[in-house]
Amino acid sequence: MENIKAYVSQHKDRFLNELIELLKIPSVSADSAFSQDVLNTADAVKEALSKAGCDTTEICETPGYPIVYGEKIIDPNLPTVLVYGHYDVQPADPVELWDSPPFDPIIKTTDKHPDGAIFARGACDDKGQMYMHVKALEYMTSQGELPCNVKFMVEGEEEIGSSSLAWFVERNQEKLSNDVILISDTGMISNTQPSITTGLRGLSYVEVEVTGPNRDLHSGLYGGAVANPINILSKMIASLHDENNHITIPGFYDAVEELSLEERAEMAKAPFSLEAYKNALDIDQEYGEKGYTTNERNSIRPTLDVNGIWGGYTGEGAKTVIASKAYAKISMRLVPNQESEKITALFAKHFESIAPKAVKVKVTPHHGGEGYVTPIDNIGYKAANKAYTKTFGVPAIPQRSGGSIPIVALFERELKSKTILMGFGLDSDAIHSPNEHFGVFNYLKGIETIPLFYKYFVEMSK
Repeated sequence: MENIKAYVSQHKDRFLNELIELLKIPSVSADSAFSQDVLNTADAVKEALSKAGCDTTEICETPGYPIVYGEKIIDPNLPTVLVYGHYDVQPADPVELWDSPPFDPIIKTTDKHPDGAIFARGACDDKGQMYMHVKALEYMTSQGELPCNVKFMVEGEEEIGSSSLAWFVERNQEKLSNDVILISDTGMISNTQPSITTGLRGLSYVEVEVTGPNRDLHSGLYGGAVANPINILSKMIASLHDENNHITIPGFYDAVEELSLEERAEMAKAPFSLEAYKNALDIDQEYGEKGYTTNERNSIRPTLDVNGIWGGYTGEGAKTVIASKAYAKISMRLVPNQESEKITALFAKHFESIAPKAVKVKVTPHHGGEGYVTPIDNIGYKAANKAYTKTFGVPAIPQRSGGSIPIVALFERELKSKTILMGFGLDSDAIHSPNEHFGVFNYLKGIETIPLFYKYFVEMSK
């Protein structure tokens, strides 16, 4: 694989143009208005896998959006790598906060990306990172460098909870059998210091509805005499944290693993500047659970956040009204050992219990998933670390992520495989936000690094 750098350099413009074309398709799985675009993206991924060298590709129907499957089996006796990715993207809203149209990709330079970055929804999460694997396969097949078997499973519902993925995995265990699973849907510390995500948080996501009177009321005639659902909901949400930003739901922390001082000291070795963190977010002070650092708060500790809240009149001008209903969407990021269904049940029981009798409360669970920790002494981790070391010149640092990829725990349970999270994005890439982007350097470096993982994994498996 000595020629991989030259191959990537030679085909750089084509690699970028292909990704840009994929990013133009608004594959927003959360909004049914984009359903045909999601299906068109699945077709585009299938075609790309075929061109990259897969001998078999297919669109696999599910109860929801289809899963794109591809494989290249060169010898059943060799190890098999299963690549997972997703072709759906988050909604672009609020569109007015984008500096350029979210589905009209543009390459611009930034302080962190002097070689340029592709600005578009899905650039980093996950079309750009998924497509690195497609182009890595192209290199290995075209140059006769594929050292083992490879399978691809690319879904279209990750951004809405992967609701059909378990259905598909449970019914296709033989098709998906593998020796290791490779995912690029995470990030790394910087462009000079790679890292491998070894831990993910789980997720419990709910929507709450608070109902007061049977209709909207005149705030002059009824104000002060009838419960205002917006006021009540605000108080209920505020009570979910105490003065130390500790979550007040009974039983919430029962299964939380407390890391040792030694483990926390090892985490603290990762490069981090609190001042740079605050400057990047334009905040004067960090905020969170007392007794933990910023990097601990966003990785090894569970959280509860309101993701949206609404009710009453929000149009232009004034309308003096007491709303009949108020709503909020709330997510809880969970650490390994916390069970998402149990936490959802604890939340619902507590939230209903703190509501005054003047209102009715409804809690609707949306989606959830479990946390995950990858051991750093397995072959997959070692192969990934060696690959990063070769292309970046320094070893990768193991790092726990605050994000959630619920399907990782599913894969271990159903396919009995370990997952290696080889991310190439940066925290500043604004995933799920306006102006999402992915560095040109990161995209190309991923294509350069991934084939080395295959090489080293096969060598270490002998």
